[in-house]
Amino acid sequence: MWDPYEAENRARHAENRAVDTALLRRSAHAYGETVPEPVRRAVGNFAGNLSLPGAAVNSLLQGRPDAVVENTFRFLINSTLGLAGLFDPATEFGLHGRPTDFGETLHVWGAPEGAYLELPFIGPSTERDAVGFVADIALDPVRILLPRDARGLAFGSRFGALIGDRYEYSGLIDSTLYESADSYAQARLIYLQSRRFQLGDESFTTYFDPYEELYGD
Repeated sequence: MWDPYEAENRARHAENRAVDTALLRRSAHAYGETVPEPVRRAVGNFAGNLSLPGAAVNSLLQGRPDAVVENTFRFLINSTLGLAGLFDPATEFGLHGRPTDFGETLHVWGAPEGAYLELPFIGPSTERDAVGFVADIALDPVRILLPRDARGLAFGSRFGALIGDRYEYSGLIDSTLYESADSYAQARLIYLQSRRFQLGDESFTTYFDPYEELYGD
């Protein structure tokens, strides 16, 4: 792995861990313990539905028409029958969605991964994925098409989904950030292996499943 900015990355990692300790970890536990699971699931469904137009656009840019169709129809079904995405009837039709982003689009176009980065508030990334993250925000169809007064709701749902994920995966995240001998190196390893596996990078064959300890025996 290429980490020429390790000193700066470690400083950002320490700041991100401090934010997690002071805000995200406590908020996630409060959210998970007070908000019923069906409500948390509905918030996650709503936020996930908002990501589908962007996934469809990236699927188109990647030259994957089957993924374009699946993401588009999943969005249409869940936005109508699923009451704006609060429910997920599309899964019952076999439309599970194809999550993707502009970082993957750049990968398909042949852009190199670049150096490892730890981004403020965002966490582990790479130079390629950092560019993709900015592009996804700028080109997000939902952000562009939604009325200004509805954008706050969209942002709130995505933040709620983030807090919900922090609660659901608290075992893995807490063990990485607070129980590892070197939480920076552990977070870097998990991110790079997971991301490369997601992108089908055959040059990196050893894969560590970060969710194994959550669902394994």
